[in-house]
Amino acid sequence: MKTIVVSAVNLTKGGTLTILRECLEYLSTLTKTGDYRIVALVYRKDLVFFHNIEYIEMQWPKKTWVNRLWCEYVTMKKISIQLSPVYLWLSLHDTTPHVLAQQRAVYCHNPFPFYKWKTKECLFAPRIVLLSLFSKWIYRINIRKNRYVIVQQEWMKKEFIRMFGLQEETIVVSPPVLHPMSVDHFVTDAVSGQAAYSFLFASFPDSHKNFEMVCQAAEILKEQWGIENFNVSITIKEDANTYAKWLYRKWGKRIPNIKFMGFLDRKTLYEHYDQSHCLVFPSKIETWGLPITEFAAFNKPMLLADLPYAHETASGCSQVAFFDPNHPQELASKMKRLIQGDTSFLKPVEKRIISPPVARSWQELFDILLN
Repeated sequence: MKTIVVSAVNLTKGGTLTILRECLEYLSTLTKTGDYRIVALVYRKDLVFFHNIEYIEMQWPKKTWVNRLWCEYVTMKKISIQLSPVYLWLSLHDTTPHVLAQQRAVYCHNPFPFYKWKTKECLFAPRIVLLSLFSKWIYRINIRKNRYVIVQQEWMKKEFIRMFGLQEETIVVSPPVLHPMSVDHFVTDAVSGQAAYSFLFASFPDSHKNFEMVCQAAEILKEQWGIENFNVSITIKEDANTYAKWLYRKWGKRIPNIKFMGFLDRKTLYEHYDQSHCLVFPSKIETWGLPITEFAAFNKPMLLADLPYAHETASGCSQVAFFDPNHPQELASKMKRLIQGDTSFLKPVEKRIISPPVARSWQELFDILLN
C-alpha cells in the first residue's frame, strides 16, 4: 500500500479550501482500490472530512509566517519520517516542505510573485505588497525537488519557467474544476427594458482588483463627457476595509452612477449577472478570474484587462474587448461605445490549446502524479 500525503494546513476558506475538499474527495474514492493510504495535514478536519482518510490537525494560536515556515520545514520533516515510506507528498499551498518522500509535487495558486504593486498599496494592502515581495523567495525554496509543479493557467507555467528555470514537462497546467450555476432560468432578456446601460464588476475589495479603474472610467463618462444613462455596480461595501473606504470617499457620493452593493451571495450575484448589460473586469493579477467564467454563460459583452490571465479565462467567449488596466480613458471609451449601442469592437476570443502536461480533473491530475 502506497502512502500519499496531502499537506494543506494553511487552506481554511474560499477557493483554496474548495481545492482541498475536491482533492480529498477524489482521494477518498481512490482508497477503495486498497492500493493507497491517504494522510491529510489540515488545520481542522471538520472543514474537509471524507471517509477513508487519516487526518493530522495542525493548529496554532496565531497564524504567522514564522509558524508556517517552522511547520513547513521542521514539523513536516518529522511527520514524513514518522509516516515513512511516503510515495507522494503533495503540498497544496505554494510552498515545498522539507520532507522525505519518493515523489513530491506542489500546487501553486498564488500569483503575487508576478504582481507589480503601486506605492499606495503600502497603505491599503500591506499584506499584498509583502506577498509580492517575498512569495517569490518562498516559492523558490525546494521547488526543484518537486517532480511536478501544478498551476491553473499556462501564463503561470511560462512565468515559472522564466523565474525559476523549471523544465516545461515538469509543470502541469490544471484548470480549476468549476461548477457554474445553470443560467437557463435566468435568460429572460432582463436588460432589454432598462433605460440605463448597466456595467458590473464583481470581486472582493482588494487593492489588486483595481476598482479605482472602473470608478475613474465612470468619472470620465459623467463629468468629462456628460454621459448620464449608465450605472456601474461594484460588489463592495463602503466600509469593508481601508481600500473600500478610500474608494467610497473619493467616488461614492460624487459619482451617483457608481453603486456600492456590498457582498452578494451566489444566487443574488447570478441575478445581477442576468440584469447587467456588460461585465467589467480590470483586476491586475488573478490565478483564474471566476466572474469571467460565470458571466460568460450569459453570452453578453465583457470588457477585460488586457492581461494573460484574462485572455486564458475568456478563451472561447464571443463578445470581448480588452483594455489596458492602467488607462481609465481607454476603458471609458469602450464603455461609451457600448452605452451608445456600438458593439462592433467586441470580438471572439480564440479557443486556446494548452500544451501538455495538462489535467482537467483530479483523476487526470493524479494519473500524472502517480505514474
